[in-house]
Amino acid sequence: MKCFIVIGMPAAGKDIARQVARARGYPYFATGDIVRAEAARRHVSPDAESMARLSTELRGSDGLGVTRLALKTAVESGAPVVFMEGIRSKQEIELIGEQAETVVVAFLAPRALRKQRVLARGRSDDSAAAFDGRDRREIEYGLSVPIALADEYIVNTGTLEEALAAFGRVVERHTAA
Repeated sequence: MKCFIVIGMPAAGKDIARQVARARGYPYFATGDIVRAEAARRHVSPDAESMARLSTELRGSDGLGVTRLALKTAVESGAPVVFMEGIRSKQEIELIGEQAETVVVAFLAPRALRKQRVLARGRSDDSAAAFDGRDRREIEYGLSVPIALADEYIVNTGTLEEALAAFGRVVERHTAA
């Protein structure tokens, strides 16, 4: 199984990968989806603080808990190509690499642009007040190392169409027989 590991800071454009995966019929597994589903199951408020607490809890003491859940589901899918999002540390990438050939793709966008996107998308766990804390938490989880060591980069400062095309080219390069 080949696994595209999609990483990036909040609002850098990771959802572009989800769109490309869906368009090509590839399964997409996001740790954030697992956290949001668990929040709904437990009737946890979807505000930024509650979601941050739950995310940290689900990561577990070794930080790999929610990734193990996503990886198990991805492997069980039996798909030859899968996408995983929400991976934040080198240890998580190594865990996935034990069961799949990995391609780490980092989405990059300037901080000010990401903040504009956060405010525009209107998710319940997004707010201007929580933006700095969320960035800090992502870095504390270890996200800066995988970004620095990524196999591919998408600099997402242009149009949606440009980012979709750039990511599509990355997928084509790594799935061509």
